[in-house]
This record gives sequence, structure tokens and C-alpha cells, in this order.
Amino acid sequence: MSRILTGIKSTGIPHIGNLLGVMLPTIKNRKTSLKEVFILIADLHSFTNIKSIKNIKNNTYKIAAAWLACGLKLDKAILYRQSDIPQITELFWFLNCFFPYQRLKLSHSFKSKNNINTGLFTYPILMAADILLFDSKIVFVGKDQLQHIEITRKIAKKINNKIKNLFLIPEAKIQKTSMAIPGIDGYKMSKSRKNTIDIFSSKEKIKTQIMKIHTSSNSPFSKKNLKNEIIYNIYKLLFNKKYFCLFEKKLMEDPSFGYEKAKRKLYKHILCFFSNERKKFNFYIKNIKIIDSILEKGAQKARKIAINTINKVRSVFNLKKKVF
Repeated sequence: MSRILTGIKSTGIPHIGNLLGVMLPTIKNRKTSLKEVFILIADLHSFTNIKSIKNIKNNTYKIAAAWLACGLKLDKAILYRQSDIPQITELFWFLNCFFPYQRLKLSHSFKSKNNINTGLFTYPILMAADILLFDSKIVFVGKDQLQHIEITRKIAKKINNKIKNLFLIPEAKIQKTSMAIPGIDGYKMSKSRKNTIDIFSSKEKIKTQIMKIHTSSNSPFSKKNLKNEIIYNIYKLLFNKKYFCLFEKKLMEDPSFGYEKAKRKLYKHILCFFSNERKKFNFYIKNIKIIDSILEKGAQKARKIAINTINKVRSVFNLKKKVF
């Protein structure tokens, strides 16, 4: 059975960009698709940042709580921790041996960083193992992950052609809105840039983030530059067409409705729009035993499939099959 897979690194609370770009589209797809959905909390990937090790476990809970708060139903979705599936790291080693070192040096995840460790260098291969282990046909990713999907496809094709037709070739799927989600500084919303709007944080933190949204000037909105305004584009992405048109009309017809009022309105509407999700998130964070149970059940389901795949790989490489 071909499957849908997506994942988020356990580096902190998911922000609005994560929700709009990956989480909500995946949940919506799960409701209409007959395919199984695999949702990976990529805690092993988080170890590439040594400073965050002590926070990884708590961040895992935050990621899981956010998925559940956004309405993820577990009847057709498997939510699991990457580190609970040892077959991922075993497959990771095999895949490492089928991709050229010089090609991996061209990976943007490696080239764009300082203080490189080997884990960060081989990050795309671990991601390939995440995907290929579960016969993932469709992989929901952000635009910045497209190169990693291409690396995954190349490794899979090389093994299929050189040894045996073993792996399904995955396809990337990008939510169009995820390519246009601006951070509060105008660049792509990212934890590393600290330009996010964190809807599961305290009201005070959300307000502070929104009030820091960059604007083109101190003057009221102008129709000419409206589409370049960060706050305008965030409104457009978050709210339905009817509400957005009312907001746009307000900007155009009310000279007193400047940047500060627009930011305060955005803040109030975000709290209202995501009120149920925020309540559910806080419930799960206060009841992590529920999260532990969900993750363990997900890991049990995922391991059954992973064991089957890794034994196929071992057979192809003339290694003894493992009994788990």
C-alpha cells in the first residue's frame, strides 16, 4: 500500500507556518484520502543542533500536542517518534553507501550552515530512510525540502536499478500557501530566524510577535504597496475570503486604520480563530501520559511495517533477517 508521509523536527512549538504549510493540509487530506498517513516527529534530526538536546523530549510532546490539537484523528493516521523506530537508522546506513560524497556536499542543508557536524551533513540521507522505510508515495514538504526528496528518489532508483526493484519512488507535494507564508520580518517564517507567530504560546508572546511585524513605513496603508505588506499577506493566508475582503475594505476606506490597529486586530482574531486549538494543546501538554500512549501505539504500528521493509533490504544484501 502506498502511503502519505510528513514530519516536523522537534525543535520547538509549531508556528503558524507549520500549521498552514504542513499540518492542516495533511489533516485535511487524511479526511478525504484512502491512503494511510504517517506523521513523523523527527527527534533524531533535532540532534544536529547540539544546544537543543535537553529540550528534545519536551519539544516532541509539543509537536504531538499540536497535531492532536489541530484535529488529527488516529483512525487512518500513525503518529510516532522517529527514535522509536530503530529500523530507520539501520536503513540510513545502507542508503549512505549508495550516494556519492561529492553530491551530498551540494545539499543546501549543509552549505547554508555554520559549525557543521557529520549529522547535519548526512541529514538528507536520514530523511531518505524516513521516507523509503514506509513505502511513502506522497511526501508533504516545504519548498526548502525539495532537494532532499530528489536525493531520496536518486538513492531509491540507484538501488532499484543496480540490485533489485526494492523501493517505491516518492513524490513531493507542496501546499501552495506554504511557499508564501511570511515571517514577521518578511522572510520565510522559520524558527531559526526567530520570525514566527507561535499560536500555542502565551497571549503575551503572541502579541509581542505580532506587534513586531515589519511594515513598509509609518504612514497608513497605501493601495499601491498593499500586496507587499506582511500583515496584509498574513491576513490573506489565515482567514476566509469574506472576512479578508472586509479587512481589505477597512484598510482602503478608513485613513485612521493604520499599522498598529491592524496588528491589534490580527492579534485578537488569531486568538479567536485558534481558541479551540489552544485549549486542546494546553490539555495535552498537561496530560503527557496521553501523548506517551498515543506515540507508543503509533510506534508499534510503524515498527511492524518497518521490520518488514528492513528484512527485505537485508535479504537483498544477503544478510540474515532479524527477528524483532
